[in-house]
Amino acid sequence: MYPVDRSGRRLALRELTGEDVDGVFAIHGDREATRHVAFEPLARAQTGELVARYMASAGASPRSEYALAVVERTSGDLIGSGRVAADPHQPRGATFGFALQPGARGCGCGAELARFLLGSGFEDLHLRRIWGARSPLNEASARVMAKAGMVEEDVIRQHIEKAGEWRGPVVHAILEDEWAAAGGPGGRGTPGGRGTAFGRGRLARAPRRPVRRSWSVARARRRPVARRRR
Repeated sequence: MYPVDRSGRRLALRELTGEDVDGVFAIHGDREATRHVAFEPLARAQTGELVARYMASAGASPRSEYALAVVERTSGDLIGSGRVAADPHQPRGATFGFALQPGARGCGCGAELARFLLGSGFEDLHLRRIWGARSPLNEASARVMAKAGMVEEDVIRQHIEKAGEWRGPVVHAILEDEWAAAGGPGGRGTPGGRGTAFGRGRLARAPRRPVRRSWSVARARRRPVARRRR
C-alpha cells in the first residue's frame, strides 16, 4: 500500500519524500547518532541517494520494504526513521530497525517507536516473527527492545567490521503469539495507533492466525463465581 500514514500518541509514520533529505542527514550524518550502527556517518549526497532508494522501493509491487519517516505528531518535524523489511530466509518474517535524532532520545520515544513498528508488522502485515540487531555496547537499544517485549536471542559473532574493529551484533526478536499475549491490538504493545500503516504487499499475503487461548484460561473465564451463603 502506498502511501503509509499512521499516527500514535506522540509520533506518526509517513512515507519519505525528497524534502526529508536534510532531516535524515541530521541522523545518518551525525557521528553520535551513528555510533552504534554498522555504517560510518553519511555525507549529504549519500543520504540523498539513500532516501531516493527508499522512495523507489515504496513503489515496488509487491512491496517488501517499508522505510518511513518518523515525525513528531503535533509539529510534524522529522525526528527519526523506521524500517520494516521482509526477511527472505523465513516465511512471514521481517527485520526491523529505527533511528532517532539525539535530541529525541531519553524521553520514551524510542520505546513508543519500537512498539509502533512491531504493532504495524503484526497487526497490519500479519507477520509471524520480527527481529532486530543492536551493537553489544548499545544498552539503550537493549532497554527499548525489552520494553517492547522482544527477547534477546543470540550474538552473531564478529559479523560487522567498523573502524577496523569486528563487532558481534546482539539479536532480539518477538513472535506473533508473544505480541498478542503482551496486549496485541489496543494493549501495551500498541501505542494508541490509528490508521493503516502498511496494507497489502508481499509482507501481507499470509492470512492472520487466530490467537488461541489456553484451555485453563478459557475454563477459568467460564467458571461461575460461587455465592456466599448468609
